[in-house]
Amino acid sequence: MPAEELSVPIEASPTDRIAAAVDRFGERNVVERALTLLDGDDETQDFLLFMGGSHANGILNGAPALYWPELWGARAFMYIWDDSAAPAIRKGLDNRAWRVREMCAKVAEHRGLPFSDALAALLADEVPRVRSAAARALAQLGLAEHAEAISVLLRDGDVDVRRQAGAALKKLAVRTGTERDTPSHAQGASASAPSARKSGSRRHKPKR
Repeated sequence: MPAEELSVPIEASPTDRIAAAVDRFGERNVVERALTLLDGDDETQDFLLFMGGSHANGILNGAPALYWPELWGARAFMYIWDDSAAPAIRKGLDNRAWRVREMCAKVAEHRGLPFSDALAALLADEVPRVRSAAARALAQLGLAEHAEAISVLLRDGDVDVRRQAGAALKKLAVRTGTERDTPSHAQGASASAPSARKSGSRRHKPKR
């Protein structure tokens, strides 16, 4: 069914679309259905459009779903929240799709979730954006002991990862009162981060 027939503002920002979804379905309902998406299960066409906008419209018209619905389910928790979502966000840090891992790290940071050990593991993720997201989250959520792991990224092969690591170390030091122990921010050679290769995700078929 075309998006216009479902009266979904697909061109609106995620903030506005999710607010509209809450107005239509109620916040608890949106939380539960976002968790359904994050878990890799199917949802209705109109809900996919609220979560994914014009991108979701393309999927409903035949584009591959891949991991996108799971990502949209996770992203919803940047805008709405219920403590029942915390276990799913923790699980999402281990998702096969890197975009889902990255988004769950962002949600963990935004919501102050106590997942510092899982986030520290993502400092060795194969994808630079995930490593950066993990460093930023640990700056907000980590302990002083995480500084050593973050400092490894000062020698990362990706310039943005090095930059994010330096900023994260400064913020973590201020938070934990360990400024004098902050490692030097000199950039070194690329560091290879060992990790298992993760790819793909379950495909979604929207409910009719």
